[in-house]
Amino acid sequence: MAKLRKQNIFNTTTAAIKFVLFWVMVVVQLPIIFLLPSGSRISVRYMPIFMWFLVKLAGIKIVVHGKISDNRPLMVVANHISVFELATFPLAFNGSFIAKKEMEHWPLVGWVAKKFGVIFVDRRPSHARDALSVVQKTVQKVKYPMILFPEGTTTNGAYVKPFKSSLFNFVENSNVTVQPMAMHYRYKDGSVIDEQTMADHFAYFDNKKVDMGPLCKRERSAFGQVFHIMMLGGFMVEITLLPPPPLEGMDRKQIADVLQKQVSEKYMELKDKK
Repeated sequence: MAKLRKQNIFNTTTAAIKFVLFWVMVVVQLPIIFLLPSGSRISVRYMPIFMWFLVKLAGIKIVVHGKISDNRPLMVVANHISVFELATFPLAFNGSFIAKKEMEHWPLVGWVAKKFGVIFVDRRPSHARDALSVVQKTVQKVKYPMILFPEGTTTNGAYVKPFKSSLFNFVENSNVTVQPMAMHYRYKDGSVIDEQTMADHFAYFDNKKVDMGPLCKRERSAFGQVFHIMMLGGFMVEITLLPPPPLEGMDRKQIADVLQKQVSEKYMELKDKK
């Protein structure tokens, strides 16, 4: 059974060196990213190279069970625990993301994400039609999987939130294959992380939005969480791909419910399994 690494001078110093090295690698790659055409296939193919440095420096191990569908267009839906899914999923599947509009305005992050083919969706009802049009056009033309977090936010890792049905508008009566995926965290030796430890150290969420499971004792910014995981020595991301369900004839609410049920049941089955 793995134990949580203690925060001491040695581990903190090691994490600081890794954190600085990560930013050095970001700066070194910026000229390359600048030259990449935004949203092109070559840009999306470069994203795993960019993310590889973060994953390795943070000490994250990726384990994938199952096979991603060969169907295109393809959207993969998954639960969402922390910012590290933005790094681990491209490495595992060579795909891009559908993300909330606010992320587009994050300094540097938004610009890099746009280069890597991320679609930013404005979830305000008054902008829903325009957002739907952008997603439809993009998903239909790309040859790589697009990844969506239908919970709309991260959680504390204790459960899977209901999926937002509005995010499945473009799936109704379309040829888009939707593949559910359950993702959970473990210690690097494969042992289970208990719920309170998950909330305190590995998850990234806003306490005010959590309505189930343990609350974290201290919230961190996205980059603060990256540094903290480097100090802890990393973790394992275990990804389980599920078969795409038949969605013909379903409306967006039914689609959201079916997919959430599959992801939630598999997640709850696996997260505490020894």
